[in-house]
Amino acid sequence: MPATTRTARASALALAGLGLAASTLTALPATAADQAEVQTQVQTRTVAQRVSARVVSAKDIAMRQRGDAYAYGASGPDRFDCSGLIQYSYRRAGFSVPRTSGAQAGFTRRIAKKDMRAGDLMFFYGSGGVYHAAIFLKWSRGHAVMVHSPGSGQRVRVAVPWTSSWFGGTLRRG
Repeated sequence: MPATTRTARASALALAGLGLAASTLTALPATAADQAEVQTQVQTRTVAQRVSARVVSAKDIAMRQRGDAYAYGASGPDRFDCSGLIQYSYRRAGFSVPRTSGAQAGFTRRIAKKDMRAGDLMFFYGSGGVYHAAIFLKWSRGHAVMVHSPGSGQRVRVAVPWTSSWFGGTLRRG
């Protein structure tokens, strides 16, 4: 009997002795290259999960800024413009993010609106390029909900977009 067949039979018998069926387990990689590939996938998944958790943390930090005043060029801790709110929140969550909304838009990976998740970024644009940025919270009745620092005389708040001229960006991997 070949060695691999003996090993498989011994494993099946050992599992049966434990009251387990071999079909309930995923197959183990057969070669060192397969094992290395699985290890790389596990590490990539772990890094992606950590990045995703930091993105959600940035969203939570921004939500705690609700009620803070708008100030052009401000990036916290108690006054913000739109991109300053993003930079402050993401920096506190462990990311290095550019200061302006245009630079932030170029820094992120663009994603479809339908793929937006809490903590992703929204970039509003017109003929002059990106002019406003916000942090996506969720979809509600077909509308995006965001937290942002809207403008002069206003405060950081949760709102829905006033236009459909925006695109999504993310710092998440894959």
